Amino acid sequence: MGDVTWTRGFRAAALAVASAGSLAIVACGKADTKGNTMDSTTTMAAARDSATRTGPAQPDAQMQAVLDQLAALNGKPIETLTPAEARKQPTPTDAVKALRAKQGKPTAPPPGVTLSNRSVPGAAGNLPANIYTPAGAGPFPVIVYFHGGGWVIANKDVYDGGARALSMMANAIVISADYRQGPEHKFPAAHDDAVAVYEWALKNAAALKGDPKRIALAGESAGGGLAVATAIAARDKKLQMPLAIVSVYPIAGSDTTTPSYVENATAKPLNRPMMSWFFDNYLRSAADRHDPRINLVAANLQGLPPTTIINAQIDPLRSDGEMLAQKLQAAGVGVTQKTYDGVTHEFFGMGVVLDKAKDAEGMAADALKRAFGQ
Repeated sequence: MGDVTWTRGFRAAALAVASAGSLAIVACGKADTKGNTMDSTTTMAAARDSATRTGPAQPDAQMQAVLDQLAALNGKPIETLTPAEARKQPTPTDAVKALRAKQGKPTAPPPGVTLSNRSVPGAAGNLPANIYTPAGAGPFPVIVYFHGGGWVIANKDVYDGGARALSMMANAIVISADYRQGPEHKFPAAHDDAVAVYEWALKNAAALKGDPKRIALAGESAGGGLAVATAIAARDKKLQMPLAIVSVYPIAGSDTTTPSYVENATAKPLNRPMMSWFFDNYLRSAADRHDPRINLVAANLQGLPPTTIINAQIDPLRSDGEMLAQKLQAAGVGVTQKTYDGVTHEFFGMGVVLDKAKDAEGMAADALKRAFGQ
């Protein structure tokens, strides 16, 4: 395992080297025996705890424009609704489309990949899936991608931006499937479906013009946690291991008193009451909060592939991702973690309106291409 020295007050140092766009990645540790480094812009929760703050972080101008547009769509607080009502609320993706229209720019997805729809087998029946395929004959590497939504709301189409960007930038097939959600289907339904989709991808990659030997896992939010949990399941079931994991602002624990939960208790578009609502609607009981598939920071992480974790500063889940990076590094896993200042949860996939999202998408794609040998 690498010897990584965490420095307090790192946030100030990171801000000192920040550019006007995406913050530079600042290495805060030595390379490990595998040549990996742990990188971070604002780095781990321990460093943040010692940082001097004058108040909650503020979104940058581009992020604020998206948030303003989301507010203009007049959605109701998710935590005050039933799951059925919550699934009908306007999403950050809707806000991006509205903002593009307001700017007089195209709202259709950018060209570069072909989208097809099909069903794939889950753990208890077929699941709708989006298959993104780059131009060309292939065979292409394959990314199995899991959408966010707290295991309760949203679907593969709401998270089209992230999946499509990874397909384009990594020149890879992306399989983005829906999964069963709570409260209709409680834990571990979504987790079981995620593993089933991965197993299907291993067996069917070639039929999709994919290379079955070059497969990775990725996801956002709840899906970021599903990506890591699926890799753990693959290890334990002795399946073919993914070559890499990209976990974007993952739900990696169930402690809602971490520094970022406290700091961003009322943030938009994700806050602490919403996260409690998600836990209540997906988990069967309080005991599930300690299950290692939910509480990833306490799971056995040994033997996982190189992992890239991307976080947003204005996000109750920021500490989850930063702590997960620490735990992965301690388990001997090659890990890179970066926290983007001035942006919120859901920023990934908004590359058409956010410079920092475009940078984050590129960071994820670069990590995947390295793993694929491209």
